[in-house]
Amino acid sequence: MSAQQYQPSALSDVTVTVDGDDTVVTFPRTLPYPVDQVWAAVTDPEMLAKWTPYTADRNLGSVGEVVIAMLSEEGDPEMSFPASVRVVEQARRLEHEWGPDELIWELTPVDGGTEVVLTQRSRAEGMASALAAGWHLCFDVLDALLAGSPFGPIVGEKAREYGWDDLNSRYASRLGIEESEVW
Repeated sequence: MSAQQYQPSALSDVTVTVDGDDTVVTFPRTLPYPVDQVWAAVTDPEMLAKWTPYTADRNLGSVGEVVIAMLSEEGDPEMSFPASVRVVEQARRLEHEWGPDELIWELTPVDGGTEVVLTQRSRAEGMASALAAGWHLCFDVLDALLAGSPFGPIVGEKAREYGWDDLNSRYASRLGIEESEVW
């Protein structure tokens, strides 16, 4: 799908809290796919590379050390760093480092699909609306991927072509916070 054809889905009920030095962004999204299919997308490196800005050197479905590779706008591994998968509850919960941040994935079966709640604990001050806008695009790409119509990942400045600026502004407004400035 081209940027001209793409229309972002409705805004999610994102919440933002502050916990010490961390900004905690919680992003819920219900997807019309079974839990095992969503779990595979969250843990399998090949699938991650099709919808997120990163991939890993191994499946994230087990506790232990891992190398996370950030993707370039072309989708190639660009920058790598060591990380750790801290918690795995098969097809229910995954906690892992993402640079200085932590990602917590919670999957719950619901009628017609899976509720995914992604929580990102970030040290990056003032980035809450940017994180929400970025994950919004990622989840839209994931939805298309699982539906059999992949068009991602959308990484870096390429996100602007897919409405990132508008999403950033709308999430800032919804959350009652200053709009994040990234570029």
